[in-house]
Amino acid sequence: MPVAATAIDPRTHVLLPADSNQALGIANYAIEFMADPVGPSSAVLERTKLFHTDAVVCGMSAIALGTNAPNLLRDEALQYKVPAGEKTVPWAKECVRAGVPTLGSKVDVAVEKAIVANCAAVREWDSNGTNFGFNPGLGHTAGEFGHNDFYSVAVAAAQMRGRDGAYALRGMVLLDEIRGRLAEVFSLKSYKIDHVVHGAIASAATFGAMMGARPEQIESAIGMVVAHYIPFRAIRAGKQLSDSKGASAAISTEAAIMSVKRAMAGFLGPRDIFRNPEAIFRIFEGPGRMFVKTGSQAQRNEGADGKKDASPFDLVLGKTGDDFAVMGMHFKLGLYEHQSAGALQGLINIIGRAPQLLDDQSGDNIARIVVKAYEPAFGIIGDPAKRDPKTRQSADHSMLYLVCTMLRKALELRAARPGAKLGWKELMLTPHDFDRRALHHELTRSLMAKMTFEWGGPEYDAKYPDGIPTSMVVTDDQGGVYDSGLVMYPGGHARNASGPDVIDLKEVLSHKFEVLGGLAVREPKAVISRLAGLDTLGASEVARLYEFEIERRGTFE
Repeated sequence: MPVAATAIDPRTHVLLPADSNQALGIANYAIEFMADPVGPSSAVLERTKLFHTDAVVCGMSAIALGTNAPNLLRDEALQYKVPAGEKTVPWAKECVRAGVPTLGSKVDVAVEKAIVANCAAVREWDSNGTNFGFNPGLGHTAGEFGHNDFYSVAVAAAQMRGRDGAYALRGMVLLDEIRGRLAEVFSLKSYKIDHVVHGAIASAATFGAMMGARPEQIESAIGMVVAHYIPFRAIRAGKQLSDSKGASAAISTEAAIMSVKRAMAGFLGPRDIFRNPEAIFRIFEGPGRMFVKTGSQAQRNEGADGKKDASPFDLVLGKTGDDFAVMGMHFKLGLYEHQSAGALQGLINIIGRAPQLLDDQSGDNIARIVVKAYEPAFGIIGDPAKRDPKTRQSADHSMLYLVCTMLRKALELRAARPGAKLGWKELMLTPHDFDRRALHHELTRSLMAKMTFEWGGPEYDAKYPDGIPTSMVVTDDQGGVYDSGLVMYPGGHARNASGPDVIDLKEVLSHKFEVLGGLAVREPKAVISRLAGLDTLGASEVARLYEFEIERRGTFE
C-alpha cells in the first residue's frame, strides 16, 4: 500500500516512493544522513552500541574457539596484506589508511577481506541481534528476517577515513536503518532468496557514503549487488547445515564492498535497480512482474494500476529522533535460532512456577513436552531432520534440541544448587552447549524423545511477526499439566517491556557479554567498556578499536 506523503514529516523521515529511482534515493539519503549534524536520538545510539558490543563478543569468542569459517576467512585475509603505512587507494580520496585489521589483529589487510572475516565471525554462533521486518504504523509488515552482522563495514570506513567513534556509530545506525526498512517492505524468503541481500544493499550504501562516494557511484554499486550477487536460501536448506549458513552475510558483504570499490573507480553498474523489471524485486512483485505460465515461457503482467515503472514498495527512512529500525530489533540471550525464543521463555516460566518438575535429575518427572508455534518457525526449526542434529549449525536450528538442552541445564543446576533462581542468565545457552559432547548428551536426547513440536495454526500465524507466538505444555509423570500460556514477547524481544515475561535486559546482556568475551580474552570487561564508549572515542582510538589479543582455545568440537 502506498504511503501518503502527507503522513511523513520531512524533518524526521525521508520517503522514497515506488515510482522513483530508489537506488539513487538511498544513495542521497545515506550521504545526507552521514553529514546531518542532528541525527538519531541518544536512545537510538545507545541501543546500537549494545548491538555492536553483542556482535563483537560473539565474533571474538567464535575466533577463540577455533570455529572453521571465521578462522579460515581470517587466514585468507592475511594473504591480502596492505603494506605498513600505506595510506592511498586508487579508488578513493582522503584516506589515512589503505587497509584495516580483522578482529583481534594489528595487521592491515584489504578492506573487503577484513570485512568478510569479521562478519563471518560475528554471525558464526547465530547469537547476535535480529529483526523481523514489522512496522504496522506504516503498513510495512513484510516480515523479513535480518541480523546485526554488518557493523564492521562502518568501523572499517571510519578507520580508513581517520574518523572518530561518533562517525562510526552513525554509520552503524545508517546500515541498520536501510536493511531494517527494506526488511519491512520486501520478503526475500518468500521467494527462497536469502535475507542477507538487504544487508548487502545497506552495506554498499553505507560504505560508499562513509568513503565519500558520489550518489551515482553508490547507485551503481547497489545495482551491481542486486544484479550480480543474489544468494538463495539453498545455503540454509538440507538435513545438516554447513559453513555457508553462517558466512552468508559475510560473503554478500564482501561482494558489496567490492562493488563500491569498482563503482568509485569508474565501473558503471545497472542504474535504478529497484524498478528494473528483471531484477529480483519486480520479477516477483509489482507492475511488470515476471511469472512462469507454461513450461519455460515467461509472461509479463503489467499490473492493474497501469504503472509500468514502479518498484513493489514505498520506502521510508529515518533522519532524526527515535524512530529508527534498530529500536525494533531483538537481542538473543544466548545461542539459539531466534524463532525458538518464545519456547525458551515458556520453559523458563513453567519451571519457575513448578520447580518440582526438576526434582528428579534424570528428567523422569517429565512425561511429555508439547510446543506450538507459528510458521515459519515450525518449518525452519521443526524440520523432521533436525530431530537428530549432528552439527552445531543444525542443533541451533532444532527446536527440540534447544528446549531440551536448556531443560537439561535446569535439571543439572537444580541438583547442584537447590533453590537457585533459574532464568535467562542461569540457563543461557553458550557455545559449549553445542559441542560434540553436548550434541550427544544422553539426558538431552532422552528429553527430546518426549517432546513434540506442532504448528499452532492460523491463530498463531496471525500474531507473527508482531511477536513470537509460542506456547508450551509440560505433562508430568502423574498426569499433571503445566501450561506456559501464549508467549508473545520473550526476553530480548523489542516489545518485552511489561507483563510476566519482562526481564532486565541490560543485566542479562551484561552477563552474556562477559561469558562470551571471557571465552576470548583475559579481561573481557576492558573490551566491553571500550565498545560501550564507542561514541566518545577519538580517531586514533577507533583505529585500534579491534586490537585486543584473542586467546586461542583450540578447535571447537
